Amino acid sequence: MAIYDEIEIEDMEFDEVERIYYYPCPCGDKFFIPLDELLEGEDIATCPSCSLIIQIIYDPDKLPPLNKP
Repeated sequence: MAIYDEIEIEDMEFDEVERIYYYPCPCGDKFFIPLDELLEGEDIATCPSCSLIIQIIYDPDKLPPLNKP
């Protein structure tokens, strides 16, 4: 598996409603990874429009809670 890039989670956009992190992909779409996957230890985000993947650099202790506040 070839990683396109490593991205700090602070550089990603977080959708408070859907609880998903997004990051722009060079193809014009967005990489995404749901918060619940991050909380389970997943660190790979995929783009739904191309084959690129990124690795997310994050501290699990600093993630928002899974349930909305």
